[in-house]
Amino acid sequence: CWPDISYNGKFMLFAAQEQKDQPWQIYEMNLKSHKYRKVISVNDNCTDPAYLPGDRLVFSKLTLNDTVKSAHCLYTCNLDGSGLRQITFSPCDNYATTVLKDGRILTVNTQLLPDHGNSILMTMRPDGTKADMFYMNKENGSVPNNPRETDDGRIIFIEYGEADPHAGQVVSISYNQPLHSRIELTQGTPVCYSVTPVGSDKYLATGYKPGEERVSLYEFDPANKTAGKLVFTDPEYDIYEAVPAMPIERPKNLPSEVDLLVKSGLILCQDVNLADIETVKNNNPIVKATMIEVLGVDSTYGVVPLEADGSFQLKVLADLPFRIRSFDENGRVVNGPSAWLWLRPNERRGCVGCHEDPELVPFNRIPLAVKIPPVIIPVSVTEIKEKIVELE
Repeated sequence: CWPDISYNGKFMLFAAQEQKDQPWQIYEMNLKSHKYRKVISVNDNCTDPAYLPGDRLVFSKLTLNDTVKSAHCLYTCNLDGSGLRQITFSPCDNYATTVLKDGRILTVNTQLLPDHGNSILMTMRPDGTKADMFYMNKENGSVPNNPRETDDGRIIFIEYGEADPHAGQVVSISYNQPLHSRIELTQGTPVCYSVTPVGSDKYLATGYKPGEERVSLYEFDPANKTAGKLVFTDPEYDIYEAVPAMPIERPKNLPSEVDLLVKSGLILCQDVNLADIETVKNNNPIVKATMIEVLGVDSTYGVVPLEADGSFQLKVLADLPFRIRSFDENGRVVNGPSAWLWLRPNERRGCVGCHEDPELVPFNRIPLAVKIPPVIIPVSVTEIKEKIVELE
């Protein structure tokens, strides 16, 4: 399963089991000779591989520890399997990974703890920094799957869910405005499992039409919102994924700010009380928060008072999953908890507000929180002795 073609079109990554009772592992095949080799050989399931620039790959691996409990986290490694690095650190599953042309990873992220949350499309850099929501269907909580980037600046994927009457349909969003540009490209049939762009205006989709016994491969016409002619079918097999075996544009090779000699990262919020774009547009009154609480998987990391302008700055131990919720002066919850966050060693992150629209541009002012030392998280840690980072 989960094929991904190299940028030169000569190799293919995929996940497979040697036997049904053995874990899924990552392989690479030479498409000319059909010879293949095992890239990853561990005791846990490894799936959803994708090529990264710089002769590396990203994949999903079942991870069991006290930090994430049990979750499929993302890892990267060299094409020979060496240099294994974990890049996601939250109790969330990450699947259906693809790499955008700008060099970022796009993955389907689903919260597992403290309760099962909605599935979203999340982006991050290949070193695990700057992880943030890219898209979520807020209307019905449908699950996105198999995202792919088109030549004309859109992201297409399959969206489905038990409560969604349009389950298994092709959806398109704009790369530049993913939260406010959703277009449904199908009209109910066929029910699709994957969609792949093979040009500026041509897609291939796997799915089935009413009365058919097998999942087959079709041309998909986005203009007419229908599956066109049948491309390929097999009486003995279902076809779930199709990828074009041809050279593609190599994504940008993004530099990394991660420094493993540093033990923490910094996060700055400009104003917790900037809640969402509709509040800004309509000048709606909001209850002001005066403090935040930083939550771990099964404990609290401490309560932090906000500055007069609603800002805060935290120095968080690296690779520690946390969520944030805000309180008013009477101890009542104003917002949150947030989605799971983590900071890589030496990462610097900033946000405009609390649950604000991610496409909102911040006000041009200096938050009060940057004028004082950041609060260490967990607050029980009084000092972090680490490498001093010089910023030029």
